[in-house]
Order: sequence, then structure tokens, then C-alpha cells
Amino acid sequence: MSTPGNVILRFDKVTFEYLEDKPQLVEASFSVRENTKLTLMGQNGAGKTTIFQLILGYVKPKAGTISIQQGVKIGIANQVMKREYLPLTVAQYFATAFGSDVPRNLPALIDSALEAVNYHIPQEKMIKDLSGGQQARLLLAYALIQKPDILLLDEPTNNLDEEGIGHLITFLMMYEKTVIVISHDTDFLSTFTDGVLYLDVYAKQVDQYVGDYYDVVEKIKARVESEQMKNAQLLKQIQDRKDKVNFFAHKGGKMRKLAAKLKEEVTEAEENMVDVKQDDRTITRFTIDSEPYPKPHVTLTSVGIMLNHKPVHREVNYILRRGDRLLIKGPNGIGKTTLLERLATRTEEGAIIPEDLVVGYYRQDFSGLDFNQTAYDSLTEIIEVDDKERVYSTAARFLLTSQMLAGPIGALSEGQKALLSIARFILQKPQLLILDEPTNHVNFRHLPIIAKALNDYEGAMIIVSHDENFLKQIERLQELDLGDLRKR
Repeated sequence: MSTPGNVILRFDKVTFEYLEDKPQLVEASFSVRENTKLTLMGQNGAGKTTIFQLILGYVKPKAGTISIQQGVKIGIANQVMKREYLPLTVAQYFATAFGSDVPRNLPALIDSALEAVNYHIPQEKMIKDLSGGQQARLLLAYALIQKPDILLLDEPTNNLDEEGIGHLITFLMMYEKTVIVISHDTDFLSTFTDGVLYLDVYAKQVDQYVGDYYDVVEKIKARVESEQMKNAQLLKQIQDRKDKVNFFAHKGGKMRKLAAKLKEEVTEAEENMVDVKQDDRTITRFTIDSEPYPKPHVTLTSVGIMLNHKPVHREVNYILRRGDRLLIKGPNGIGKTTLLERLATRTEEGAIIPEDLVVGYYRQDFSGLDFNQTAYDSLTEIIEVDDKERVYSTAARFLLTSQMLAGPIGALSEGQKALLSIARFILQKPQLLILDEPTNHVNFRHLPIIAKALNDYEGAMIIVSHDENFLKQIERLQELDLGDLRKR
């Protein structure tokens, strides 16, 4: 690990808001030193990505100052590929990192950046033809090609397979520059971080800690317990003083003076009460109902995979009925997402899914959502009769407020889009769930609750996920390893 140097970035009492009187940050202060690896953590929608936007200068603070060491270059690997890049080739995509000043040796620079992320792909390949995991590696390479002094990573492990995550950890441990990472993957974070910037969604400030996430949890827990104990002592003292004030106030002479003095002590004690730090809220427990269906839900006789960048079909034999669960595995780029999309749209030639079967489909890039539509309308379109009370109560389970429901889906954070997608299933009551990386973007505190709901789900399920801890909580998973099909 490199030795930390001078302060390279500082937030000094920064206040920021997108909407008037709805601040995301209130006088937030923290500093980052050269060559440190920091994690930026906080609840979905707390404003972590906003802090990255402020660092990059894409948005400006309402108050306070952001100081960045002169001459410092900043690069960001976003958590999702922007849609305007999808029609581009790999070479055209990397060219956008340089604006109008595209270097002549761009192909060599691209090869070097791809080598750094252990990924090799023809530069004429279209971005839209790449899997989520392949796009994740490109996002990181895109940041590296700019040779940043501060590297910002927004959920870099999303869609990466085990090999990709391992390579990323090795790369970050050896990277001798400043790195700030947003991630909910605690096992990943604890392998290389020096400290944590914890964005408190309630106080709207940033607490800075030394150590990995597990250290931070213990420190926050100790702080909460200390503050609760202090308040308990003060409340006992206040009540004791109030009882004496009431007793002495009705007495004469010196007793009244004593009552007045005790009243002043009560006021002082009340002023000394502290705001106990609140930890992240979690979504409430929920169930996804499913009407029984007498016939097979899915019959698979063959599946399409990618072999040497070309589609091929391989024979398989799976029949899924109510209560069956199928985990589809395989390395990045083998075609898992493409297969799920063809299953959900009933266009996979080797699959039979009855037309009258209700299918719930979770897309990893949320492309099934209309980003211009309000979140409220997205929920109401799932049910036959507009039931406001049902919609609002369902949304509240997933920490989606009335203000969020009234705004466009595009204004939600990626984590909030994920929770909205799951909330839709409650209203839809699907008989078959098709889930493509449902843990991406989601606060890890919510994952056990989501896993419990999926484990209790009585319909059929097909899932792709690289989150082993999450999958361990779902019982009776059959496996279809597409990687094994390559060897046939």
C-alpha cells in the first residue's frame, strides 16, 4: 500500500441540493490524501454519486468550497454504460474520453488500458453487443486511459464474474494513485481500503473513518450506544430536576429560588441532549405472490451461448414447474444476459414458455423501465385497478417516498431503480421470475430481505447472479453452467 501524502481533495462545509429546500448535503466536510484508497458508503439515494459529480465539477455546491490540488486529473468509471455510447464501437467509445483532441496513438492506448483490466476485445466490436460484465471492464479501462490522479469507481464489481473481481482487487492494491470507491460489496471493499467516507442520509454529512467497513460498523455501533447512554443519563437528570421544581415551586422564600435554579439546570440539560446517529434503514419484509399454474412453466431443450464471439446452440434438458429455481452460471461474455432476454421475450428457439404465463423480468440495466415515466405510473401500470393506497404502501416498503414516486424514474439512483423493479413484482404477481443480477446497486443491508422473499417465492425462477453470499440464502437452486457447454 502506498504511503499517504498531501491532501489532494477537500470538501469544506459543502451544501448541495437539486431541489429547493431538499438538500442532499449540509455543510459536509472531509479530506482525501494522495495515494489513499477510500470507500464512499451510504444508503441508496443518500447522495454518493452526487459527491462524485461534485468532485468532477459536473454540478456546483450551493455553499462551501471544494478544493482539488492544482493539475490533478480525475477519471471516473461509472456504474452503468450511458445509453448514448451503446451504438459506438469500442474505439469510438474510448475516443470520447479525449473530446476533440484524440491522440494519434489511440489504438495503442486502448490496448494498454484493456490490458490493465485483463480484457481483450476487437476494437471494432459494438458496445451494445457486449455483456454487462464486459461493459463493466470497459468502464474501468475508460477511466484508466485518462491516467487519472484520482480514480473514482462507482459500483465497479457490478456484473463482474469471480475472476474479474479478483483481477480488480489485485489491480487496485497495486494502483499507486488515489482511489475512491462506491460499493455495497463489503468483502470486496475490506480487501484494499484504507478508510471510509460514510454519508449519513439523516444528518446529510460525511463522517470519516480509518479502517475497512467492518471497523466502521463497530465504530458507528459504539458511537450510537455512547450517545444513547448519555441521553438516558440526561433524561433521568432532567426528570429528577423537574420533579423537584414542581415540589419546591409551591414553597415559599428560598425554596422558590431553588426551584428557579433547578429550572435553569433543566434547560441546560435539555440543550446538552445529542442527536443520536441513526444507522441506515432497511426495506421491510415482503412476499411476492404467485398464482398456481398447472403446466410446465419453462421447457428448455437448447440454449444459445457465445463461442469465440459467435452465437452457437447447445442441447440441454430442463423442465421448470412451480417452485423450481434455475441458476444460470458462466463467465462474462458467454451470453447470460442475452439468454435471459430471449427467455423473457419468448424468442429463445430452444425454450417453451406458455403465452398465458405471467413473467416478471428484472433487467440488470433497467432498460425495461421508461425513465421519463413517473415511478408512481410505473407501479400503477402493473395493476388492473388504480389503487393509490396499495401503490404507496408497496413503495414505502422499499423506502420510495411520495416525492420519489411523483418524479421521473430517471431521477432515481440506480439502487432506487432496483428497489422499484422489485416493488413492481409485488403488484404484478408473476408466475415466473427471470432475474438478471438483482443484487447490483442494492444496499447490502437490503439483500437478506430480498433473498428471503425469493426463497419463499412459490413460482418458478431463473436467476443470474455473481453474488455467492446472496445465492446461498436461496434454497433448491438447480444449476446450468453455460461455461461447461462450450466444451461440448
